[in-house]
Amino acid sequence: MILAIDIGGTKTLVAPCDNNGKPVSEHKFPTPQSYDKFKKELAAVIATITTDYSLLVVAAPGKINRKDGSVIRFGNLPWQNVPLKEDLHKITGKTVLIDNDANLAGLSEANRIKPLPHIALYITISTGIGTGIIKDGVIDPDFADSEGGAMLFEHDGQLLRWEQIESGKAIVAQYGKRASDLNSKAAWNDIARWFAIGIVNLATVLEPDVVIIGGGVGTHFNKYQSYLNKHIATITPKLVDVPKVVAAQAPEEAVIYGCAELAKQYYAAGNNT
Repeated sequence: MILAIDIGGTKTLVAPCDNNGKPVSEHKFPTPQSYDKFKKELAAVIATITTDYSLLVVAAPGKINRKDGSVIRFGNLPWQNVPLKEDLHKITGKTVLIDNDANLAGLSEANRIKPLPHIALYITISTGIGTGIIKDGVIDPDFADSEGGAMLFEHDGQLLRWEQIESGKAIVAQYGKRASDLNSKAAWNDIARWFAIGIVNLATVLEPDVVIIGGGVGTHFNKYQSYLNKHIATITPKLVDVPKVVAAQAPEEAVIYGCAELAKQYYAAGNNT
């Protein structure tokens, strides 16, 4: 058994998972803006969990110092240089693994595809946009800190990050509706065009076998799939393979499943604690 923790900008999910990586229970609480308050609330939640677990796997939405497990910056929280791995070890007394949330979601989704792709590009489109690059079923260490959502584009005379144009938050700002409520074909065609531009830019460098779309906006893939494929086919340079784009199979649970997959790989590598 493992304990998976998904730290989000608005809520944190704590889920003990069985040996197949499936959550046996879920415990949620609003993520405080104060890191000290977060530690106290997390400790209180963990204290209520009676399921025995041997390993803690944490998904953090930010840039990680992989030498000591601290998080240098968070994308959607005002925390900086927090010793997350050390603090969680103090709280639980367990071995702690930590990685970026988009990496973990991509890890889960890439390993669901058979045959296993050589390079899978996972793009989570939620409040913001995050990316994970998975190579032969593991998080690619050369791109472990990549931030595709921070790519810059000129848009309406301004230089903006991709996620400022095309994230779930940006969709609400531009169209006044959440992706779940937006049914305008014209709107989705325009949204898909900017999705396509970002995907093709990444594909020209990474040359992925497959691009997986996840996150909250990923759950509505059927609304824009045809537009997206059309735009990608139109703008992909002739020296670049047109990337295959698919929807995530478990877009809402991918991070937790990714925590379980990382634990599985940790044990498979001969680690016992």
